[in-house]
Amino acid sequence: MEKYGVIILGAGNSSRLGQPKQLLMYQGKTLICQMAEQAIAAVGSPVVLVTGANAPLIMQKLCGFALEIVENDNWADGMGSSISTGMKAISKHPGLAGVIIMVCDQPFVTTALLQQLIDQQMIAGKGIIACTYDNTAGTPVLFTKTYFEALAALEGQQGAKKILQQSTDDLALVPFPLGALDIDTAEDYQRLLTGQVAN
Repeated sequence: MEKYGVIILGAGNSSRLGQPKQLLMYQGKTLICQMAEQAIAAVGSPVVLVTGANAPLIMQKLCGFALEIVENDNWADGMGSSISTGMKAISKHPGLAGVIIMVCDQPFVTTALLQQLIDQQMIAGKGIIACTYDNTAGTPVLFTKTYFEALAALEGQQGAKKILQQSTDDLALVPFPLGALDIDTAEDYQRLLTGQVAN
């Protein structure tokens, strides 16, 4: 059985929201704990959480999950630096066939969806399996080990999207319409809480 790791990106400072989105409550849990729970249920370990802004606050609220936590001191540089930080940690685990990169503000990500990415990789044999919503390919996204070096070399604002765009021949997609809802503003959070986006 192939082994996969997960990187959860939780380093941003949620500037548009005005409070750490990682700690927003949904269905009785913080978003970061929800993501951790789904990731661990899908792959076991390693699950690496990259923190940055508000790291001490987030560390206090981690629900006792068996996460590997790495702090990205350069979180303000952008998502690329957080992916790179996470990759350096996860690469210390030998024998991984691939890694799934998640963000902490897509509340509808489930264990089943993460498992679907892994299943699709086996079926399609492609090196990248991305979720698709709103006419775009995005997170959660699975990369096989072929891409580990490129991911570790990302920096600044340059997220993994650049790698997706350069590798369309090696890309398969999993529909995830609810992936379009991420929590960037207080309005997004209200929509989630009031059920305006049906689960």
